[in-house]
Amino acid sequence: MIILLSHSLPIQAEAINEIFSESAILIDAKSGEVLYEKDSERVMYPASITKIVTALIAIEEGDMEETVTVSENARNQEGSRVYLLEGEKVSLKKLVQGLLINSGNDAGTAIAEHFDGNEAAFANRMNTFVKEQIGVDNTNFTNPHGLFHPDHVTTAKDMAKITQYALNNEIFMEIVGTKTMDWVGEGWETTLYNHHRLLWDYEGTTGVKNGYVPESGHTLVTSASRNGMDLIAVTLKASSKYYSYYDTMAILDYGFQYFTSEKIKRGQMIADASGKEYMLAKHVYVSKQEEDKVQLAVNEKKQLVVQVGDEKQIKDGVLVEKETNELSPVPSTKTETVASAERPTENKSNMLLIVFIFVCLFLFIFIISMKQKKKRRKKLEERFSNSIRYQKRSNFHR
Repeated sequence: MIILLSHSLPIQAEAINEIFSESAILIDAKSGEVLYEKDSERVMYPASITKIVTALIAIEEGDMEETVTVSENARNQEGSRVYLLEGEKVSLKKLVQGLLINSGNDAGTAIAEHFDGNEAAFANRMNTFVKEQIGVDNTNFTNPHGLFHPDHVTTAKDMAKITQYALNNEIFMEIVGTKTMDWVGEGWETTLYNHHRLLWDYEGTTGVKNGYVPESGHTLVTSASRNGMDLIAVTLKASSKYYSYYDTMAILDYGFQYFTSEKIKRGQMIADASGKEYMLAKHVYVSKQEEDKVQLAVNEKKQLVVQVGDEKQIKDGVLVEKETNELSPVPSTKTETVASAERPTENKSNMLLIVFIFVCLFLFIFIISMKQKKKRRKKLEERFSNSIRYQKRSNFHR
């Protein structure tokens, strides 16, 4: 019995004992569900994982082909750099690449000044972005690069949610997944190697960013994909980079080994307690262990209730009420699509019919007109012929 119990204990309990980082979280990138966490809402210093947000703003709110002129302040920024020179002109895209691949603090400052003139103003933009666009509440930035400031804070849970948002940006994912890049600048020509070592060392890693300042310890955000499942791991305040990588691989292994991602397809009908039917307006993703059963229900607030095993999850904004006398919302939508697609063909047929009738009418009138002209010509010829015969007879009699 003791042996069976020890093997039936969730690996999460075992993983907690193995995690050296002070805060950590693992989520399913598709569903956002938390698969593992350790003190994930504790407020911590992020260090260079801050640059995830700086890059997102540059990509989504800027023109990547814009030219940025590097200031003296950016050139003199401390910490990791891509060695920009004062007055150097660099494209915004190249700055984002230097920011994410080589963790260039000078690139972060150049981006901030390009958008808002200074780091403080850009930090306000960052805070508005993560609150309004992503919906996190326990994060506050004071700069674009992550150098220490007592008010520059986040949580593992917030960073996981920010990264979940970032995974939908193709340009961002292309850059954070770049292992090496040739860098040709006015002050530095080299090959950049991505600072995130799991791109080489852990199967399925797709990004994202590491960080370090003494006050934050080693921080790491990682995205990885295997067998149709996408995971995001965040580890904060590890005492060494090796512990941060070890912790990340341990919780990713746990997620890939014990969970699968299941898609509940859009269009499925679910009834509430009174029998009223609702339709799923979009796909819903659920993370589950192999033995878990998934059940769907609708609560009194018209929210989708997903029960996975013994746990219930509320999914808001995914249900649409079924209209009265509507047999099937999915075929109905399809029928409307087909009908709207057929209208141009129907209009074209009507136009062709009108043209055909017009042409026939024109030909009919033309033929009648020609016949009438022919008759008139024949009568004139007969009159002319009769006139000639009459004149000949008159001459004869004379």
